[in-house]
Amino acid sequence: MSKLKSIDLFAGIGGIRLGFDKAFKEDIETVFVSEWDEFAQKTYKANFVDSFEIAGDITKIDEKEIPSFDICLAGFPCQAFSLAGHRMGFDDNYKGLCRGTLFMDVARICEYHKPKVIFCENVKGLVIHDKGRTFKIICKTFEDLGYKVFYQVLNSKNYGVPQNRERIYIVAFRNDIAPNEFIFPDIIDDSKRLWDIREEKPVPAKYYLSDVYLDTLRKHKARHESKGNGFGYEIRDWSDIAGAIVCGGMGRERNLVIDKRQKNLIPTTHIKGNINKEGVRKMTPREWARLQGFPDSFVLPLADTHLYKQFGNSVTVNVIEAIANKIKEVLK
Repeated sequence: MSKLKSIDLFAGIGGIRLGFDKAFKEDIETVFVSEWDEFAQKTYKANFVDSFEIAGDITKIDEKEIPSFDICLAGFPCQAFSLAGHRMGFDDNYKGLCRGTLFMDVARICEYHKPKVIFCENVKGLVIHDKGRTFKIICKTFEDLGYKVFYQVLNSKNYGVPQNRERIYIVAFRNDIAPNEFIFPDIIDDSKRLWDIREEKPVPAKYYLSDVYLDTLRKHKARHESKGNGFGYEIRDWSDIAGAIVCGGMGRERNLVIDKRQKNLIPTTHIKGNINKEGVRKMTPREWARLQGFPDSFVLPLADTHLYKQFGNSVTVNVIEAIANKIKEVLK
């Protein structure tokens, strides 16, 4: 198979690219990257060496200026379609940017270049958004461009990471090379538990919750439980798996753990009260990276706040690699 060229749209920190690189190895070359978040760009640059600069706002880039390519990787923003958001779909307007319609830039670029494969990842809620109309528009758009569309919801916990994370994956093959059917990868490894991603050494005191904050979380959860709601913090057992990690709100508090290995519990950051004596802590950014299938060689160059957001927004590399291997079989 001759070397394939790919582009990485809405690249984030490069999770989709990493999965394809692992599957195709030397048979793939990235020729264009677009990501508008400057902090995500910094993490991306720390981990991928390219001869070109990362492009910013994709809506301002002429498709003719993008080098020709065979595979389009596009983790287009999911906020517009998320069940947790306002679910405005194509009408979602955020800071003057219609995130729902950013998908149309994927279509615009692929219409001009006609790549062999278009690969997209999004939230599970995309399938049912607006009674399924949003997803039908996406599929029909690809079909009108001359592609055969396959899609499936997969859970990260079945692909070698201990995280319950359901996402929809879309694979569109150009009609002239499209298979009659495309079988998404079956369960590969559902045995992993939080033990497998735990930091090898005791983590710094800054990851441990203060007793005051822990008490606040308990009261918050109790209030919601009294109303019959399931909101609130959650402590995960090391023999269990994590809930889906997300970039905002209760993302970290829904995946707390108990770790009593750190004996030096003198606060190193400004907190109210003292560090709790129960060993309750947040997972570290490296643990979140492992939950998403990123190797330990993946450089984490930024402050924790940015890293939590980036990994919460990212994809599970293991799942991407498994699908990419199936795509590779078709292209061969």
